[in-house]
Amino acid sequence: MAQHILDILKDRGFIAQMTFEEELYKQLEQPTTFYVGFDPTADSLHIGHYIPIMAMAHMQRAGHRPIALMGGGTAMIGDPSGKTDMRKMMTVETIDSNVAHIKQQMSRFLDFSEGKAIIANNGDWLRHLNFIDFMRDIGSTFSVNKMLTAECYKARMATDNGLSFLEFTYMLMQSYDFLELFKRYGCRLQMGGNDQWSNMLGGADLIRRKEQESAFACTFQLLLTHDGRKMGKTEKGALWLDPAKTSPYDFYQYWRNVDDKDVEKCLGLLTFLPMDEVRRLGALKDSAINEAKKVLAFEVTKLVHGEEEALRAQEAAASLFGGAAMGGSIPTTEITADDLARDARVTTLLALCGLAPSNSAARRLVQGGGVSINEEKVTDVNATVDASMFGAEGLMLRSGKKKFHRVLLK
Repeated sequence: MAQHILDILKDRGFIAQMTFEEELYKQLEQPTTFYVGFDPTADSLHIGHYIPIMAMAHMQRAGHRPIALMGGGTAMIGDPSGKTDMRKMMTVETIDSNVAHIKQQMSRFLDFSEGKAIIANNGDWLRHLNFIDFMRDIGSTFSVNKMLTAECYKARMATDNGLSFLEFTYMLMQSYDFLELFKRYGCRLQMGGNDQWSNMLGGADLIRRKEQESAFACTFQLLLTHDGRKMGKTEKGALWLDPAKTSPYDFYQYWRNVDDKDVEKCLGLLTFLPMDEVRRLGALKDSAINEAKKVLAFEVTKLVHGEEEALRAQEAAASLFGGAAMGGSIPTTEITADDLARDARVTTLLALCGLAPSNSAARRLVQGGGVSINEEKVTDVNATVDASMFGAEGLMLRSGKKKFHRVLLK
């Protein structure tokens, strides 16, 4: 007998909370339409969106129909969840342009053929609502006392700027989305990040009140490191799924360099590898865990950017850090955290490693455009390095086209 989809999601580490668990198990024994909302505040999805996308793909493989709901209407308000201040207002043109880009990205992960998945935009119904009609019909069903107990509102009210009435209505808008999708497509389940729990409860409750029908909410774990920090933050900002914003090579290297303790979690959440293989790879110790990281980096890059780009990234990484480097033909220097604290300038590293005979020669190399760190050109003679730039196999310095030197941080 096939494993129930909720058990699959639990086993892989997705599930955070759900409503009416026993009823939801029964509901998902038959094909069910569900939705996940995507906030079009940028023209690309980032790695934070990847957890719900993977969950949607698992659900679709189990015979359920996903709706990817673009927030073309709610983006005009802004979700206060996890925010300390009100978001900058975006124009309709910017929102619609972002929605178009995200729609294109979604097709890489979900099968939209023959009605197997739907892309909807809540701007289609939210932008034309009559305020008085909406507040009489929907606003009258919400308790302000209950809304103010939601974490997203409590946190904002404790800040200096407080919570605007505009943002206070966000929960009503998102709840109305669920009701509208129920009416249009028979959608009975909303899924999403755990920071959306309060908003999702509002939508499921609204359907039960207005339609006397069952509706459910299920949230996913946020992508956090083993010590509770949010993953997907790089020196350049967010880890984007758009190759123009985060190159496939940089994307690959991010996963190649995750902490040993996060490898098994990431393999379970971010790939389709069988869980027996995930556990085997996650159990590897010491230097052997690097093989698991290579599998993780390749599999995630393949899903996001395609197999060809994943192979290119893998080969580029191997040319720098594998093969010759492992065989000892690329010279290596070890430094300590104390060394880095005393002088973290790139020019000092170049002189220390022998890629330049002196600091002044190192400065001339940088000024001439001949220095790179991890394949990123250095243009500032005062540039420094920090510990985050040292991956599992160190930091790679390059002078000119053929002189390489690896620096390890002890």
